[in-house]
Amino acid sequence: MDFRNIIGNDEVKDYLIKSIKQKNILHSYLFLGTSGIGKLLIAKEFAKDILCLENTKDEICTCKSCTCFNGKNHPDFHCINEEGETIKVDTIRELTEKVIEKPIVSNKKVYIINDCEKMTKEAQNCLLKTLEEPPEFAVIILISSNENLILNTIKSRCMSVKFKPIEEHKLLKYIKDVLEYGDVSKNLLKTFEGSIGKAIKLKDSKEKYENIDLLISNLNQKDLIEILLDGKIIYDKENIYDILDYITVCLYSKINENEKYINCIKYVNKCAMRLKSNSNFDMSIDNLLLEIWEEINEKGNRS
Repeated sequence: MDFRNIIGNDEVKDYLIKSIKQKNILHSYLFLGTSGIGKLLIAKEFAKDILCLENTKDEICTCKSCTCFNGKNHPDFHCINEEGETIKVDTIRELTEKVIEKPIVSNKKVYIINDCEKMTKEAQNCLLKTLEEPPEFAVIILISSNENLILNTIKSRCMSVKFKPIEEHKLLKYIKDVLEYGDVSKNLLKTFEGSIGKAIKLKDSKEKYENIDLLISNLNQKDLIEILLDGKIIYDKENIYDILDYITVCLYSKINENEKYINCIKYVNKCAMRLKSNSNFDMSIDNLLLEIWEEINEKGNRS
């Protein structure tokens, strides 16, 4: 099993390697953890080893199964919803019909369902019977970053494997050496939440996030008009929830300076709720900037 290029979660890797060596492969797993920390990559490596015909200790296996897997044309391996979209009942119904067919190349068949929390309720119920009575050769690996959206009946039929955020020092080394971020602020590193996926997603917005940092730092140094002008950088509908999360991180970092920043966080949460209820976007952001500036400035001046 080759995990060399996947950083973090060594305990999970050791558990999966041990399962392969002891030939103790279960029928269903539920990989749980923050998005972007390598769950899908590890699941694929695990699937490759489950399907391997040789089970040698060689780092590069040339058996027919591994050759097919590396060529992305293994008939006994299926990855559903790799792009993270809604999974409808027809997709799962097709899985349940195909899963009973015997393997072609390997001794087992492996199905990965990525972002399985995006299965509709009907799709989850459709999967239940297969999880209850799986074919002896079938292994199903569910991957989720939000187990609260998964039916308890699904969770109870799977072995839960908990993934942890990548350690900060390992993540920092990766984003500097591989992603070539350059200098990374403490707030930006914290907003990655131990996720390489999030670090990759936000790389092109590094300058914007640095300016958001400045915006929050200047709340008590600039007048309202200046803050509203500087605040134009957060008027980004497509990425607004990531931006609001980052504003929250920046505000938390300043609580030791002034406890009023705690109230500012409440305004950020209120803004997010307004947007989720389809309130006017520009007005919601205007109100947010006004409220946090007043919290730090006008209220303090009146007391």
